[in-house]
Amino acid sequence: MNVVDSSGWLEYFSGSDRAGLFAKAIEDVDSLLVPSLSIFEVFKKIYKERGEDLAIKAVAHMQIGTVIELDSRIAIYAAKLSVEYSIPMADSIIYSTSQLNGAVLWTQDNDFRGLQGVKFFEKKS
Repeated sequence: MNVVDSSGWLEYFSGSDRAGLFAKAIEDVDSLLVPSLSIFEVFKKIYKERGEDLAIKAVAHMQIGTVIELDSRIAIYAAKLSVEYSIPMADSIIYSTSQLNGAVLWTQDNDFRGLQGVKFFEKKS
């Protein structure tokens, strides 16, 4: 099972030179878990920068995977991870979703560097 961090989805949808790093996880829809928070983050960013039509198309694509809703079990585990690893709320929710579902988190976000169950792609400065 795989979870793609919001930054990976945004790279994929933009067709950037980093899109290919996340394509394998995104295109394997049978193994793709999508935290509902990622839908929020991706929709918000695309809506703000490119408009509602593209934002709706992007989140429709995301929902081809299995959407995992934020529930109390994920929220409580996320709070513990946020304290333990000093990671922001949104990142801790996405990470806890992947951990509680036995998934690998694909990301380029430094907040996840070195954490168990993370496939991390270094961003060049």
